Amino acid sequence: MMNLKMKTKRLLALYIVLILAGTVFTSTAYAEGDPMTTINNLSTFIFGLIRAIGMIILGFGIVQIGLSLKSHDPSQRANGFLTLAGGVIITFTKEILALIAG
Repeated sequence: MMNLKMKTKRLLALYIVLILAGTVFTSTAYAEGDPMTTINNLSTFIFGLIRAIGMIILGFGIVQIGLSLKSHDPSQRANGFLTLAGGVIITFTKEILALIAG
C-alpha cells in the first residue's frame, strides 16, 4: 500500500515538473508574412466546404425530382424543386456574396 502511494507521488511530481518545464522554457514565435493571406486561405477553405455541401444538396434535389416524376407525387416534386433551388444557392454562395458586396 505504501509503495503505491510513493509511486503515485513520484508520477505526480514528474508530471508537475514536465508541465512547468513546458510553460517556463517556451519562446515567443512571431508569424512572418501577411496575416491577410492566412485569412484568405481560411475563407477559401470554408467556401470550398460550403460548395461541397451545396453540391450534395443539389444532387439530392435532383434525385427527389426524379423519384417524384416516377411516383407522380406533386408534394415530393415541390420539395425536390425547393431542395434543388437551395442547393444552387448554397453552391454559389461565394459568387452571390461577391455580387452583393460589389
